[in-house]
Amino acid sequence: MRILTIHTKYLHRGGEDEVHAAEEQLLQSRGHEVRSLIFDNAGISGFGAVCAGVSSSWSQASYRRVANEIASWRPDIVNVHNFFPLATPAVHYAAARAGVPVVQTLHNFRTLCPNGMLFRDGSPCEKCVGKIVPWPGIAHACYRESFPASAAVAAMIAVQNMRKTWQTQVTLFFALTEFARQKFIQGGFPAERVLVKPNFVPADLGPGPGDGDFVFYAGRLSEEKGIPLLLNAWRAAQPRGRLLLAGDGPLVPLVQEHGVADNSIQYLGRLLLAEVYDYMGRARALAFPSMWYEGMPRVIIEAFSRGTPVIANRSGSMAEMIRNHETGWLVERGDWAALAGLLSRVFTEEFPHGRIRRQARAEFEKHYTADRQYDFLTRAYRRAIETTSSATARIAHCADRPVVIAAPSAAVARNRA
Repeated sequence: MRILTIHTKYLHRGGEDEVHAAEEQLLQSRGHEVRSLIFDNAGISGFGAVCAGVSSSWSQASYRRVANEIASWRPDIVNVHNFFPLATPAVHYAAARAGVPVVQTLHNFRTLCPNGMLFRDGSPCEKCVGKIVPWPGIAHACYRESFPASAAVAAMIAVQNMRKTWQTQVTLFFALTEFARQKFIQGGFPAERVLVKPNFVPADLGPGPGDGDFVFYAGRLSEEKGIPLLLNAWRAAQPRGRLLLAGDGPLVPLVQEHGVADNSIQYLGRLLLAEVYDYMGRARALAFPSMWYEGMPRVIIEAFSRGTPVIANRSGSMAEMIRNHETGWLVERGDWAALAGLLSRVFTEEFPHGRIRRQARAEFEKHYTADRQYDFLTRAYRRAIETTSSATARIAHCADRPVVIAAPSAAVARNRA
């Protein structure tokens, strides 16, 4: 199978970049031909963010680039990962016009929400979901805290809603969780074409020993990730172990300040992936106190692969991924007292570490391995190809008769004609 992937890189490499690269490598390792068209967000800041937002509805250069690549290489399918802001939905139209089925992986909520997170002022926010024009995102300057930039991104969302891009130009969508799938359906996406495809871990190191005297956090150090909540809960818990934090972000100074005041808190800086996996395998638990819904955090899957349970908020994808008291523990979002209690108890002798670790590992083996990912991807790609071929054949068969084909896939095919 020939697979063309399209992805706009983030300024700082993150989870979506990792997933895109991991899927490519997986498919190539199983004998498929994969090519990538990469757009790079490097250098977009300040006024550039406004300009990028303004042009995010359509890029003729991106359209030509995809059209030329399809014409020269003739892929069987196109999988779009992140199209914002440089690739733009023009890439979907170029592929559909060429008769190639299009799959869109929905890593975030950018098609529904200007900041892509359904999060504002420290809490989840769904005010833009289902609106043709997401005006609350403009009113609250949700994209980069800029009214002009937010208006530009909201315009991109509105234009695609009015053009019915997501109903007519995409064959299948991949949502990362059932929770996310329901949000996209609520936002107007065709339910029958939105499939749940979880992320995965490409390299399985096996379960770790879990013999460390620490709780581990790895990820972005920012407010929406719940870092202030975690630090305050740790201070209240006064546990008998350590809290180790790895990563980068705007709250590094806050973490370092807490580390100076409390020597049980240690900031490790940015670590290599192998180092992260080592700490993760030895940790009593992974702390993941994120305040927003999240897409599907790879760090949770990585923890499960090492047999490490996860402490998280009962919200969004976390509530779906973690089985309370079986593969980890869930607390109500923002409940620092409940979080503090868990952080204390994980260091006690009576805590069922062995059972929880075995169940966390079993969860990984059941849902998140490379084999399961490969099986899902290839079946979904074949479905998209067959759907497109069938619709095209029906249209060709009926070309000399005044027949209107109402199937969703026919709408896609009509736009390719």
